[in-house]
Amino acid sequence: MRSSYQGNGPERSTGLLSYLHGFHAGNHADVVKHAVLTLVLETLLAKPKPLVYVESHAGAGRYDLGAEQALKTAEYRLGIERLWERRDAFPELSAYLGAISALNPDGGFATYPGSPALAAHLLRAEDRLILMELHPAESQTLRRHLGGDPRIGIHRRDGLEGLTALLPPKPARGLVLIDPPYELVSEYARVADALVAAHARWPTGVYALWFPRLGLQRDRSADLIGRIRRSIPDGLLCELTVRRQVDDFGMHGSGMLILNPPWRLEERLADLLPRLAELLAIEATGRSVPAWKIGRL
Repeated sequence: MRSSYQGNGPERSTGLLSYLHGFHAGNHADVVKHAVLTLVLETLLAKPKPLVYVESHAGAGRYDLGAEQALKTAEYRLGIERLWERRDAFPELSAYLGAISALNPDGGFATYPGSPALAAHLLRAEDRLILMELHPAESQTLRRHLGGDPRIGIHRRDGLEGLTALLPPKPARGLVLIDPPYELVSEYARVADALVAAHARWPTGVYALWFPRLGLQRDRSADLIGRIRRSIPDGLLCELTVRRQVDDFGMHGSGMLILNPPWRLEERLADLLPRLAELLAIEATGRSVPAWKIGRL
């Protein structure tokens, strides 16, 4: 999850390379995104054929929740900390939670896997990962964390541009995660166009697009999905909100659009999302009832 949705966070600056996910790692949107990502990958891995995982905005790969960035916002306390305390109630997320345990042999969740580390943990020796990250410091950290894995190719480049350049991949079976920072309003249209172009080049791939649900003045999620729908008429759309939407810069929820969703994913999400919404709710239900929805484009 790579949105500068706080608007006034310590990482804000001019330019498109200001976002640092360390301030937000493990928050409620990360939990939702990584839960969905795990379910998709598990379904793809059920077949013996090799696959490729492609990520457009890979970030640093994994994050220290005890570091200054994470402690400054402490968003993980309303995300992965809540799930970790109730992990026995979510057996379907055992692979996701297992990836966290693998990074924390002494217990707990202080080292949190970003999507690349989560995918690397789940994928097999014969599978491949293609990771893109433009931010110079994040790209360097990503290479330090995951560059020694022979399955992984790391590219310092614009991830949206890279999708059309690197697709279709070999093997021609797998998943693309598109997870941009959404730092400018214009980026929503660019994301939609990049997804449509990538899908045209590789129509059989599975695509997972993450997007934030922001305050009333800044929320462009409906425009994003509408622009995609005009070119791609089918997909699985799920959203989870943890508090009421207000007229500010904060993020009250997030969503995932899945193109070519694996078999039974909708059924599994319909069982998971209500329980996650209850777990991750920020405000008391008397003030704001957490919400979830799932359906087709």
